[in-house]
Amino acid sequence: MHYDFKKIEKKWQNAWQKYKASRARINPAKEKFYLLEMFPYPSGKIHMGHVRNYTIGDVASRFKTLEGYNVLHPMGFDAFGQPAENAAIKNKTKPDNWTHKCIRQMQDELKKMGFSYDWEREISTCDSAYYKWNQWIFLKMFERGLAYKKASTVNWCPSCQTTLANEEVIEGGCWRCHAKVEQKDLEQWYLKITAYKERLLEDLKQLNDWPERVLNMQANWIGKSQGVEIDFKVRATGKVIPVFTTRVDTIFGATYIVLAPEHPLVKELIKGKPQEGEALKFMERVSRESKVVRASSDVKKEGVFTGSFAVNPVNNEEVPVWIADYVLMEYGTGAIMAVPTHDQRDFLFAQEHGLPMRMVIQNAAAVEGSVEGLKGAYEGDGLQVNSGEFDGLTNIEAKVKIAAWMEEKGIGKIQTHWRLRDWLISRQRYWGTPIPIIYCPACGIIPVPYKDLPVKLPKDAPFTGEGGSPLGKVKKFVEVKCPKCGVPARRETDTMATFFDSSWYFLRFCSPKFKDGPFEQKEAAYWMRVDQYIGGIEHAILHLLYSRFFTKFFKDLGMIDFSEPFKRLLTQGMVLKEGEVMSKSRGNIVDPDIMIGKYGADTLRLFILFAAPPETELEWDDRGLEGAHKFLNRVWRIQDKLKEKAAPSLFRVLHKTIKKVSADYREFKFNTAIASLMELTNAIYQTGVDREIFSQLIIMLSPIAPHFCEELWKVLGNKESIFKANWPEADPKMLVEDSVTMVIQVNGKVRSKIEVAADIAEARLKEIVLADKGLISWIQGKPVKKFIFVPQKLVNIVV
Repeated sequence: MHYDFKKIEKKWQNAWQKYKASRARINPAKEKFYLLEMFPYPSGKIHMGHVRNYTIGDVASRFKTLEGYNVLHPMGFDAFGQPAENAAIKNKTKPDNWTHKCIRQMQDELKKMGFSYDWEREISTCDSAYYKWNQWIFLKMFERGLAYKKASTVNWCPSCQTTLANEEVIEGGCWRCHAKVEQKDLEQWYLKITAYKERLLEDLKQLNDWPERVLNMQANWIGKSQGVEIDFKVRATGKVIPVFTTRVDTIFGATYIVLAPEHPLVKELIKGKPQEGEALKFMERVSRESKVVRASSDVKKEGVFTGSFAVNPVNNEEVPVWIADYVLMEYGTGAIMAVPTHDQRDFLFAQEHGLPMRMVIQNAAAVEGSVEGLKGAYEGDGLQVNSGEFDGLTNIEAKVKIAAWMEEKGIGKIQTHWRLRDWLISRQRYWGTPIPIIYCPACGIIPVPYKDLPVKLPKDAPFTGEGGSPLGKVKKFVEVKCPKCGVPARRETDTMATFFDSSWYFLRFCSPKFKDGPFEQKEAAYWMRVDQYIGGIEHAILHLLYSRFFTKFFKDLGMIDFSEPFKRLLTQGMVLKEGEVMSKSRGNIVDPDIMIGKYGADTLRLFILFAAPPETELEWDDRGLEGAHKFLNRVWRIQDKLKEKAAPSLFRVLHKTIKKVSADYREFKFNTAIASLMELTNAIYQTGVDREIFSQLIIMLSPIAPHFCEELWKVLGNKESIFKANWPEADPKMLVEDSVTMVIQVNGKVRSKIEVAADIAEARLKEIVLADKGLISWIQGKPVKKFIFVPQKLVNIVV
């Protein structure tokens, strides 16, 4: 007998929707649990990455419901962004039409998976009822000096008259028209996240239930470094190039300095030099490269000599000034002193370009002060050599003494530097939140009054992909009167980066229809913080950092009383096929719709959880779906094996299973929880089962296969939903073994095994063991020196 998954799944999806089974409301009598997965961009169809992420979250949500928690499990759509605008251009439609069509499609697909979302709380960031509060937050930041405007360099297509992201620059040309991309300075809006840098770093200590890897990524991105800022003067002009280093102990080994190609002094340094043309081409090319790739240690480093020299202030040596791709403006001052003997990237670069090297920290195993035969940089500790009056000190001592000496001489300053830079939020796009600013020729920069929010996106913007932001072409949007003096003024046409939308959405879910603020404080006080957050490792830095920043800002406004938004974080692994991440370009996509049509959502859910632990990558294999489907059918057929009373031994198996599955669910070890449920099912088939044990099995399986278990629950005569039931508790008495098999060793080698009572006393056990016929030949005539007893496990007799 096979279960009719198509009929059953549709039936229960309709029932859950009708009775609003996942509706969440404040209930002071219950402990709350806020479960949230990172909300998706509405691309139209869910993929297996979505299925995995949201199945993990749904199982946790349903388990917590059964445990008696008041669960909030919302869903919405991160709906702004460049892909919608590109789709509008390609398909000759409007971004809002395309986006809302994709949202409807994704809603249908998510509902087919049986996910327990409170759909009454759904939000879409492209709705003005949501982005009104983006604008409100921006204005609050503007009032406090945290939102400001400054010039920065962008990729500019002169043909399309628009800015391009680095990914949209292909081989130096625009992805759309192939025109050569230029670098252009534009006035753009920033948020002063650096004002929160100390708190963002310090508060990482509160996050005990975050993966260590993510905490390290956050700390490295914030990048607090203590060191010395050293003044290298340009030989020809006396201009100072400040260089920050955490390794001042290596300053006597600096044989050249390297600037980021974006450094403001570079154009002055190369002007009129033979290298000017080569340097300009290099700078233009590097500006379009990924900063992640540039900073990577396993990619060949490229650079160009500027033609200029600077002076190392500790020994007055002239050193050449280079520009190189591996130095970024985001690090320190955008300039480094290169010490090839004690930094591997500098070593490889020096080798490539024939630059000099000098050993200044002596590795005890090396020839003193020699660079002959050096195969790589020595980055460990040792004694100072070739370092003037500091020779003979350990480099740890030298760090302190050289820093103090340089400060006294006025050639360096002890400083703390941060990698974190302020957040650029301006986008020259249409499909985003309009920045609520007006430019008045008389009054300057004027914020839009709160009463005039939201500043809505006009519906009639033209989409050609050319000529700059579509907003700039909508006269009635751009031309406004100054709210302060009434003269003709113009509206800001930049929109906000979509990271702004996702930096506080978890708070909006607490009260998505609230009209008097971003969220209702009473609701946020009850539901927040998020107890469990789930999402991809690709968002481990920026999204989580910005969310933490916004939370601290709301606390400063007095709207909340906590500093961190997410208590516990799980980052799930990718879904692979034949060793590669699924993608359309690779042609290895597995469509969830097809799998649901063939096996049902519950089978897909079961397989995706059983195939691998959540944090690891999952290799797709259709055979696993077949196995999952067979298991569910096997459980389905148990209803024909029900007896009045199950064998006593089965109750012991049941309670062991309850203990194991409960612990596994709490730790997201769903694959081993499923394995335990399979073992219980096997035991049932061997002994037969009664209604009580079958009911407990179904409850434990229900978070994973909710439709299937709802139907079996009803077959057993229950009137209410299975998710109104109580999670089973393991009886401690049933966990005690009646008897155990003890391993008997003689001088550490296994010589026998015996079955004894689990609680047997040592004296009684010793009598039994020494009388065991299997041991007589091993101990006869030999005095027993020791009798080592490990309860319920082993005995070791030392003779």
